[in-house]
Amino acid sequence: MHEIVANGLRFTYQDEGTGPAVLLLHGFPDTSDLWRFQIAALANAGYRAIAPDLRGRGGSDKPPRVEDYALGLIVQDLAAIMDALGLPRAHIVGHDWGAALAWSFASLLPGRVDRLVAISVGHPGTFGHPTLESLEKGWYRLLFQFEGVAEELLAKDDWHLLRLLAGGESPDIERYVATLAQPGALTPALNWYRANLPPQRLLDPPPPFPPVQAPTLGIFGANDRYLSEDLMRRSADFVTGAWRYEYFAEAGHWIPLQAPDRLNGLLLEFLRS
Repeated sequence: MHEIVANGLRFTYQDEGTGPAVLLLHGFPDTSDLWRFQIAALANAGYRAIAPDLRGRGGSDKPPRVEDYALGLIVQDLAAIMDALGLPRAHIVGHDWGAALAWSFASLLPGRVDRLVAISVGHPGTFGHPTLESLEKGWYRLLFQFEGVAEELLAKDDWHLLRLLAGGESPDIERYVATLAQPGALTPALNWYRANLPPQRLLDPPPPFPPVQAPTLGIFGANDRYLSEDLMRRSADFVTGAWRYEYFAEAGHWIPLQAPDRLNGLLLEFLRS
């Protein structure tokens, strides 16, 4: 694990291989470990795979305030990390919150993105008109808004609620428990939701984003318990570059862990095309 200072914060990150850079962005409740299968495959195929622990997660700094986790600040983090690593451009691959970050970064800083891959989470513009399915699946986002209450409920009885939420899908549940149980780790992770998905903005139109110019690959798992496929399909409306969509009938939310071989092959095919 490496360390770097960017945008005034210290970040830990994994960095393997040489060649064109691929930035791999995790979501909740993951860290950069989410990408361990992709890092190896990309490095072996002639790419430089870089997976940071995003602010508030893993070994990276954890600012204390809710507003410290606004997506605009995290876009600045990513740009600063690329600057510190000497990367004017890179391929960007994101999952969950990392996909929301990837979409935003590609929209706002198009000159820094070669190709974009968004896994599970659609373009932020699609969240302005949620379907009943997406609202039902996203009930936990409302729970996460209650500071103190959410922390207590998630950790109670050996993290029983977290195990119910993620344990049925992700093989990394014990990793989540180990990292979130560290002092001061859980609240920063939940602050991503509090800063970007407050209930009062649930039905408001999303802020306008410039269209994504990079060739874009959207990926969704059939058994995702948290998100609606409709949001990923509608993401095509926010892309002016070439759009491609892939549906993983054999996977749920954690595609990088549940279907690593298929995902790795698809990533290499898309990045080389």
